[in-house]
Amino acid sequence: MILSRRALLASACALALPGAAWSETVVDLDWNDLVPEGQVVLPPQLQGLVDHDGAGLMSQQPESTGVRTEWNGQTVRLPGYIVPLEYDGDGVTTFLLVPFVGACVHVPPPPANQLVLVTTEEPYLTEGLFEAVNVTGVFGTASTTTQLAEIGYALSADRITPFGR
Repeated sequence: MILSRRALLASACALALPGAAWSETVVDLDWNDLVPEGQVVLPPQLQGLVDHDGAGLMSQQPESTGVRTEWNGQTVRLPGYIVPLEYDGDGVTTFLLVPFVGACVHVPPPPANQLVLVTTEEPYLTEGLFEAVNVTGVFGTASTTTQLAEIGYALSADRITPFGR
C-alpha cells in the first residue's frame, strides 16, 4: 500500500505528539509564529547582508533557537517565497519556503526555525525563483538538511496559490 506524503506527515506528527488529532481547520501562521516565545527573529536589516569573500552561504546560517511543536499535524497556511529543489516536468514538487526574497540563494539562509521544506504531490507551476505564495497543508517539525540549509519544519502541501489570491 502506498501512502501519500500528506498521510505520512500526518502519521509522523501524530506519533510525535500523543493526542495529536487530524484537523480540517486551517491555522494561519506567520514567520514569527515559528520562533519559540522569547527568542529573537533575524532582524530585517540583517537579512540582506552577505559576506561575498567568506565561506558558502550555508556556513553562514545562524543557529536556530529551537522549533515550536503546537501545530504538528495541523493544517496551516503560511505565506513565503519559493526556492525550488525538485521538479516534475515543468512543476516544482519540493521546495524551501523562505520568509524573505534571496534567502538561501543570494543571502545566507535564516535559522532552521525560519525555513519550511514543502512537498506536494501535484507539481506547482512556479513563475520563477522566489515567487510569493501561500501554502496550505499538514505542518510539522522536521530536522532536515539540504544542500542549501538546515531546516526545522516540513509542510505537505494540499494547496499552493500565488500570494494575495
